[in-house]
Amino acid sequence: HSLAADTVVDIERQTEALAFALGVVGLMNAQFAVTHGPEGDRIYILEVNPRASRTVPFVAKATGTPVAKIAARLMVGEPLAVFPHLESGRHIAVKEAVFPFARFSGVDTVLGPEMKSTGEVMGIDTDFARAFAKAQLGAGVVLPGGGTAFVSVRDSDKAVAVEVARMLAANGFRLTATGGTARALLAEGLEVDAVKKVREGRPHVVDAIKSGEVQLVVNTTEGAAALRDSYSLRRETLNRRVPYFTTLAGAHAAARAIAAVKAARLEVAPLQSYFDGSFRL
Repeated sequence: HSLAADTVVDIERQTEALAFALGVVGLMNAQFAVTHGPEGDRIYILEVNPRASRTVPFVAKATGTPVAKIAARLMVGEPLAVFPHLESGRHIAVKEAVFPFARFSGVDTVLGPEMKSTGEVMGIDTDFARAFAKAQLGAGVVLPGGGTAFVSVRDSDKAVAVEVARMLAANGFRLTATGGTARALLAEGLEVDAVKKVREGRPHVVDAIKSGEVQLVVNTTEGAAALRDSYSLRRETLNRRVPYFTTLAGAHAAARAIAAVKAARLEVAPLQSYFDGSFRL
């Protein structure tokens, strides 16, 4: 949802070109990465595989189109022209990964290139923030409606972190942060309490989480040392079931979701109602 419209069009163009060049009939799994820079977005192709992926059932449910059935019929010779064009509706579908970290004592929750998720859930609504909130609930993450939000981000993220912190404060959260982040938030006129990092001595942020003083964590790191130092923070948030966001994109989405849920309660509707137009907020 955060990609520019022309970037989406370019990804579609590249995907079509790859499918024709590879001669794929049926399903193809293409993965892209997009970087944002002063000269605009830059698209990188990570991999292309002539096979289905776990995204196929998600897309089928999100669009109301039997994607796998259509692909199978194409593979036995039916022309694409006889099938309806796959289109997105007015609703938003958010996919969230489910991880098994809570079942394994001492395991670090940090992610890498390897597959660690054990499942996926969907949140669907006519609004992105509400769909994101539903996806979090489906994955077992209950976004708090208030309390204390701890914010600690790397230097390159501080400017954007101010916006997230301001959104949280506007929704009734008390802010607490480590030294550098606290100074950045104070400089922008936000009220924030400073708290020590673990290596700075006690009482520190993990102590605050253990005592139930923190209800939401936003933490971005840079470098092996910072990642290693924040291990105890990651484990304690997992043990205490405190929502923990390691990217500002995720934190921003969470802040929007919290505001949306406070504005109006979430509604549940049959999946089919999103396709026939009967679902209304």
